[in-house]
Amino acid sequence: MAHHCEKTLKVNVPAEKVWQVLEDYSSIEMFAMTIKSSASANEISSGLGAKRTCTFNDGSSLVEEIIEYEEGQGYKMDISNHSMPLKSMQSEMKVTPIDENSSEIYMSADFVVKGGPLGWVMGQLIMQPVMKSIFKKVMTGLAYHSLTGEIIGEKLPSDEELSQIIYT
Repeated sequence: MAHHCEKTLKVNVPAEKVWQVLEDYSSIEMFAMTIKSSASANEISSGLGAKRTCTFNDGSSLVEEIIEYEEGQGYKMDISNHSMPLKSMQSEMKVTPIDENSSEIYMSADFVVKGGPLGWVMGQLIMQPVMKSIFKKVMTGLAYHSLTGEIIGEKLPSDEELSQIIYT
């Protein structure tokens, strides 16, 4: 049984700036604090068919391939080669302009957990809340990096630094 989770974040960053960062597909480690590196896994560096191997700070990894692409707006990825207890997973990242100086960032995931009914319960009670928390951190890092150009590292900037960027 499939699960769906999504999160949006309104930010004081122009959509074009966010898109410039998202479009650089093999550089997610610049704004995602749990990702150590994200090397290109094929000869396509952005757009449909681009693949990256994301290596996490704990040494685990996965492969993300863009399977749907909308220039200037976002993409959907298929997730594979991972050690998570999942049969399948697809994720999406998008940015939509609100006005010339602000935008809304969107992340979602559709996934199927291994383990039948017990796996479904684990997906509902554990994996969905964890993913939503991760989405918020990734989108916050994306907004901050898009505006400042600073690399996030393993810790987000202080709430004070983020207060001018993130809508409350």
